[in-house]
Amino acid sequence: MADFIVVRALENGVSVIGLTRGQETRFAHSEKLDEGEVWISQFTEYTSAIKIRGRAEILTAHGKVVSGKDADEKS
Repeated sequence: MADFIVVRALENGVSVIGLTRGQETRFAHSEKLDEGEVWISQFTEYTSAIKIRGRAEILTAHGKVVSGKDADEKS
């Protein structure tokens, strides 16, 4: 079973962008989240990376990360 991530937007306009595998990395899908919205995503044979732009909380099997301008603050 592939890994999942959970992205919770901490501000309006957070971008979640899925990137493909293969000889060339390409944008596969993008989504805009508003504050409080949650996006659950799975890595697949086609999706090898996920880029997140904006302030968001990201939960993975490896722990929690906060992205964005104030990401250095401990949560």
